[in-house]
Amino acid sequence: MNNAKKEAKAQDTPPSFAPSRNPSSRPHRSGNHEKPRDGNAPLKTNPPDVVEPSDRSVPPVFSPAKDRRTSQPMKARKANSTAPSRVDSPSAATFRPTASRHTDAAPVVRPRRAEGSSAVLMHDASEGLQTYPPKANRTPHAPRTRHGQSPTPLAQPPRHRHRILKTFGILMVLLLLTGTFLAFSTWNWVDSRLRKMDWSTGAANTQGTSWLILGSDERDSSGIGGSAKDVPGFRTDTILILTKPQRGPSSLISVPRDSLVEVDGDSTKINAVDQLYGKKELIRQTESITGKNIDHVAQLRFEGLQNVVDALGGINLCYDSTVSDPYSGLNWTAGCHTADGGTALAFSRMRYADPTGDFGRAKRQRSVIGAIIKKATSKEVLSNPTTVKKLATNALNALQVDNNTNPKVLAEMAQTFKNATGPGGISGSLYWSDPDYYVDGVGSSVLLNDKKNLQLFNDLSLGTHSPGSVGSLSENVSQ
Repeated sequence: MNNAKKEAKAQDTPPSFAPSRNPSSRPHRSGNHEKPRDGNAPLKTNPPDVVEPSDRSVPPVFSPAKDRRTSQPMKARKANSTAPSRVDSPSAATFRPTASRHTDAAPVVRPRRAEGSSAVLMHDASEGLQTYPPKANRTPHAPRTRHGQSPTPLAQPPRHRHRILKTFGILMVLLLLTGTFLAFSTWNWVDSRLRKMDWSTGAANTQGTSWLILGSDERDSSGIGGSAKDVPGFRTDTILILTKPQRGPSSLISVPRDSLVEVDGDSTKINAVDQLYGKKELIRQTESITGKNIDHVAQLRFEGLQNVVDALGGINLCYDSTVSDPYSGLNWTAGCHTADGGTALAFSRMRYADPTGDFGRAKRQRSVIGAIIKKATSKEVLSNPTTVKKLATNALNALQVDNNTNPKVLAEMAQTFKNATGPGGISGSLYWSDPDYYVDGVGSSVLLNDKKNLQLFNDLSLGTHSPGSVGSLSENVSQ
């Protein structure tokens, strides 16, 4: 009987799993006795030629730590342990002692895998749990290669590409610096040649941006339309109100030069206000007509208009009637022609040969200024530095502006004028009640319709007016 127990004990303990030399044991508790075996049951012994799973030897590479401690004697551990299940691979089987349910079990130490062994999934023979051997350390982001092959290096961009990008970046910086320098120089050159005047009336700001564009017929030595000796004083022949709303179409509205206004209780025509009362009073009268403040003022002398057109090499003008007017000096054949500076000046002054009188002249003045801006902003002119310099010099010599005007404001005014005279803009004249209203001491005047004009400019500043022609002149033409 003792020999059989020794053989069973020898079979259950793998040769490679040797316990420590001095195992410590703890005293058994009262309820931790082995379950008595039935005396009538025969002792089961395995034939020598039958090998149970527990008899399989554990590979020596799975040897436990030397200081392994158990919480109970080997006999009690054998009695409480269950038979290991059959596994498919001998190398995957491992023996792990389990403590009794009522004992203080020590933490189970996982067998260590020696170097060179494969990371095979191990099944716990006693508890059916799965354990995994520790993974080998890997370098983060290590290149994955096939067995026996060296990693392929990443493709590096060619060096000449870096040189091209570097050269391109340097060129872009140089171009940017050159453009900035030219823009700054041009700004200073234009701003230093602007003749600025204190024309602000201090009126409260209103919606949109507005310009008052004036054309004076103060005569000069050209002799066209009369000289300074023939025409005493001066008159403001051209009065245009340019409006740019925050949203909506831009507009260009003419003020008839014979419009009747009242200054300090005296009636006069608006074209004489500047000479009699000064520029600020003319601006106040315009603000009274529109109900909106004037943000900027630009005045162009007729001599300057002639020089600007000549610097451009002429402008294209159209008129459907043949004219020979000795007062303005205009000789025109019906149709469209390229007009030089002298012809353009006479074209904008002529009114006696026009059936619509001053209203027709205001319309032609708008067309002359529109043709100048269109030609000045064309690619043909802007690509010629000589023409641009000559044009800018002549225009600045003939121009006067308010103190708040700078090169940016001038450029914005030119673009707004171009938009207003284009197909999507609004152009026309004021509304009037009587175009031939006679006043003693003043003569024939234009009596304006104040109510309609206030409503018109309110819509124009808000940008709610539809594109097209406006004013009494357009209504008479449509009728």
